[in-house]
Amino acid sequence: MSIRPELLEVLARRALTEDSARPEAVERLHARGGRTARENLAALVDEGSFVEYGRFVTAAQAQRRPLDELLDRSVADGIVGGLATIDGQQVAVMSYDYLVMAGTQGMRGHRKTDRLIDVIERLGLPTVFFAAGGGGRPGDTDIPLVSALDVTTFAAWARLSGRVPRIAVVEDNCFAGNAVIAGCSDLVVATERASLGMGGPAMIAGGGLGDVAAADVGPIEVMEANGVVDVTTDDAVGTARELIGYFLGRSAGWTAPDQAPLRDAVPEGERTAYELLPIVETICDEDSVTVLRPAFAPELLTALGRIEGRTVGVLGNDTRHWAGAITADAGDKAARFLQLCDAHGFPVVSLVDTPGMMVGADAERTGLVRHTSRLLVAAARMEVPLVGVVLRRGYGLGAQAMLGGSTHEPLMTLAWPGAHLGAMGLEGAVRLSMRRELEAIEDEEQREARLRELTAYAQASSTALEVARVFEIDDVIDPAETRGVLARLLDAVDRDGRLRGSGRPVDTW
Repeated sequence: MSIRPELLEVLARRALTEDSARPEAVERLHARGGRTARENLAALVDEGSFVEYGRFVTAAQAQRRPLDELLDRSVADGIVGGLATIDGQQVAVMSYDYLVMAGTQGMRGHRKTDRLIDVIERLGLPTVFFAAGGGGRPGDTDIPLVSALDVTTFAAWARLSGRVPRIAVVEDNCFAGNAVIAGCSDLVVATERASLGMGGPAMIAGGGLGDVAAADVGPIEVMEANGVVDVTTDDAVGTARELIGYFLGRSAGWTAPDQAPLRDAVPEGERTAYELLPIVETICDEDSVTVLRPAFAPELLTALGRIEGRTVGVLGNDTRHWAGAITADAGDKAARFLQLCDAHGFPVVSLVDTPGMMVGADAERTGLVRHTSRLLVAAARMEVPLVGVVLRRGYGLGAQAMLGGSTHEPLMTLAWPGAHLGAMGLEGAVRLSMRRELEAIEDEEQREARLRELTAYAQASSTALEVARVFEIDDVIDPAETRGVLARLLDAVDRDGRLRGSGRPVDTW
């Protein structure tokens, strides 16, 4: 059977868009540890599901380059994108192509991106965007340009905040406009090779700020510590697939860990720190937990996980850092995480073990009053349910903030048997309220003995059972029952699929 010439031309032109048409460039990229745009998308989505938009577009540089060179060097104008499925669920995917002029953004590439963003908004599709690249590209001569500041891509992408989940993946250098795409996203995944910055080396040098190597602009260790990157991984595609999965609905297959270890997960007494993550991983389904921004404000853990297949957000105080106090950075981290969960319909479990808000003159210099208050405002505005579990200490405004402002604000507030709750740390409260009596005791050993006696009395009257007896919390439970109680509460909330996200924008910070 013969093939018409026009079809042959289409097939030949299509072949030019494949990685196989650029073997030397692909080899160079592989040599530095990278993967092509098409390789990343193929690994991310279900086989055979990708429907591409704009594959035949070339850079707007016909006045500078012959057609053969445009077809060879500006394939798809440096961005590959379209619709696909992940585990059978419909998504949108886009990737800047580092093989095309270092993944820079061309004018027709912007038009393609805008076209796909419009489709994403119309269909409400979760989106994964591989964002690495060098920013805006000079030299597009076919379109009249002066400033190019009328480009609409950034506003359109930002406008999707809260409407659809957006995962940005950064595997290489990501500067200027490409970095803005990452920064406007809900979650940022990066590899050890990544370097992110609002300006790349050329822009830095052009601003008279010296010569900086691309790898030194925004290395990953900096971007982890300052909270720009949510997850660092050596498997960016696998991690992106895992993260987008949280937004694709309830998982049918799940396994519950043994809950008995929770009974001994928290040390006795108040002064011994412990690792919180094993508690989170025990409460959630096996292998379902992803910690977000672990190196930024580590005193507050934020994670996505699943309970009986349903995605939940988990917030918790990590007593290994600042004893679990709420710092300015922790307030910012928690507030944005609550906005993310609220926008996309994830109920939140708050695991409380905090001495309260951070205090001290040094802490106040960080803008503590405003930043910690963000947690209260974000929690108060949530439409998804919050469930509080006091693991050991629930003291002061910090505990109230972790519980949405009050022990009666969550859908349910639980406590474990060894927990204590109070308006402030119990020893501090005793020192403050009994100061005159203690100062009157001249012998230091006798004074400390009296302090311990009074503190023990305060502890006895502020146990979880005493707090529950006067109905300031809803229940005190066997720690091994925690997962089951949470699951039943979430079933009640999500009956008939009623749990929905607010759709409100999520702060980039």
